[in-house]
Amino acid sequence: MIRLQNLVLQRGPQRLLDGAELTLHPGQKAGLIGANGAGKSSLFALLRGELSADGGDCLMPPDWRIAHMQQEVSDLERQAADYVLDGDQHLRAIQRELASAEAAHDGAAIARLHVDLDSADGYSADARARKLLAGLGFSNEQMERPVGDFSGGWRMRLNLAQALMCPSDLLLLDEPTNHLDLDAILWLEDWLKSYPGTLLLISHDRDFLDAVVDHIVHLEQQKLTLYRGGYSAFERTRAERLAQQQQAFEKQQAQRAHMEKYIARFKAQATKARQAQSRIKALERLEELAPAHVDSPFDFTFRESQKISSPLLDLAEGRLGYGDKAVLDKVKLQLAPGARIGLLGPNGAGKSTLIKTLAGELQPLGGRLQRGENLSIGYFAQHQLDSLDDQASPLLHLQRIAASEREQTLRDFLGGFDFRGPRCDEAVVNFSGGEKARLALALIAWQRPNLLLLDEPTNHLDLEMRLALTMALQDFAGAVLVVSHDRHLLKSTTDEFLLVANGRVEVFDGDLDDYARWLVDYRAQQAPAVSGEAAADKTDKRAQRQAAAALRQQLAPHRREAEKLEKSLGQLHEQLASVEAQLGDAAIYEAARKDELRDLLAEQARLKSREAQLEDSWMSALELLETLEQQLAQAD
Repeated sequence: MIRLQNLVLQRGPQRLLDGAELTLHPGQKAGLIGANGAGKSSLFALLRGELSADGGDCLMPPDWRIAHMQQEVSDLERQAADYVLDGDQHLRAIQRELASAEAAHDGAAIARLHVDLDSADGYSADARARKLLAGLGFSNEQMERPVGDFSGGWRMRLNLAQALMCPSDLLLLDEPTNHLDLDAILWLEDWLKSYPGTLLLISHDRDFLDAVVDHIVHLEQQKLTLYRGGYSAFERTRAERLAQQQQAFEKQQAQRAHMEKYIARFKAQATKARQAQSRIKALERLEELAPAHVDSPFDFTFRESQKISSPLLDLAEGRLGYGDKAVLDKVKLQLAPGARIGLLGPNGAGKSTLIKTLAGELQPLGGRLQRGENLSIGYFAQHQLDSLDDQASPLLHLQRIAASEREQTLRDFLGGFDFRGPRCDEAVVNFSGGEKARLALALIAWQRPNLLLLDEPTNHLDLEMRLALTMALQDFAGAVLVVSHDRHLLKSTTDEFLLVANGRVEVFDGDLDDYARWLVDYRAQQAPAVSGEAAADKTDKRAQRQAAAALRQQLAPHRREAEKLEKSLGQLHEQLASVEAQLGDAAIYEAARKDELRDLLAEQARLKSREAQLEDSWMSALELLETLEQQLAQAD
């Protein structure tokens, strides 16, 4: 287990943890949350052994294998699939030794290393790496490309795949969803749910936390507090505690009144559509949980536009894309004041293309795009963070677009985005990604837009800022078109969804649960097409015969591996039955035998954890064996 006792952690003059206590048991999945700069990443560095405690103890099993998601890319020339395989360092060490033994024609060493390779699941490693990459949105062609060909966000996906590839007892993930789209997030949720080890996860995505973790660790005021359940349970528990302490009572009441007013207004307009009803439920839930965020440093609104047009935008028979390549065709979209639309669709289907066209960054390749006379667009996209003036302060950025406004008015406005005091006057060059995103949103909010085009607005934002943005969008009187992987934001701020897929933009009649099911069907439909294309390319009969021979060579060790796992599973079941029989004896619960009971319970937990690991490995081995047998049958 992980046990922190009276822990003190300091970085320079700043004390991050002081007398902190925490215990995490094997197999637990915990989300680590707290304000930016509170010390979450430093705690990860401590667990990895990169930092030492300044006081107290950090106790962990010495033989635990720790995997973590790197923030930098180490080898730009490495092929993507090989880069992911590098995450399994033990496997790579065996492969290097095997290559040396084969070069030296050392038969005994070769035989021994093949056994080691089999034990390390080495024969299935390449297939497992490619499965990870496919889940994270990489095509077969991309898997063969060098790491240096990818943008920063896609390199982070490679680092995530590398961390997942590494066999581990403890998995540390710092903001794994930051560079993922909704499709990849849903896949990652399923992967982490089946992860058998201990997981500690830093994330600002509340729905992701709810789906994956069973505990929340809250870092606040230099202490660590462990809450049972996901993020929603944490909010409820913390709201109750703060309400009992009567902290910031007036602000709680103001937030509740705001929610009640908005819900009442929305209910009067709501249809019976599933998405509308789910939005009401989300707002009602927010109203219950407002007290959990009474100490939020954010409090802002989007200033109301003084003029408006109807419609704001009208796109007919739109043909959208880049250069002479169309991504979307026959797009019909009319945006009226008050429209609340979320864009859904697979990665690369054209969601950003649509938003960029509406924002004026791309010109339509065909069709008609008519803009309202009083249209005022507030456009947020990640690339805009790079266009901020590094040498200018938040105050100067705002003064450039509001030259006639009083300085104190601008400072007050920036304070709602948590730019206060000296921070208002600091150069942007020293800001984090989250601070730059907040500044970009502040500049949009000041300019009185009547249409917000938001492309992944929550990237880099912490939980408190995401909630503040959600509340501001609820109160915004104009139209909103948003692409986001934050499902809570989508559920709370949109009335309808458009599906961008297969070169079309169509109304999606359903909610996000329906979309998750649609994705499963969509992927299933894509898979046969890929297989068919691959089969069409295999016209070389000699290559087919060579592939069949290679498959036959692979079958034997996989059969042995499946049989070995099945035997080990049977032995483990016998051990577990013996332990549970002892626990069924009433005498074991007598006070004099408490040490024996504790040891039995620990052994039961260890065996159950091992059982889950073996069952997963056995099923994977059977699936791989079945796949190879099918491929062999086709090759023959």
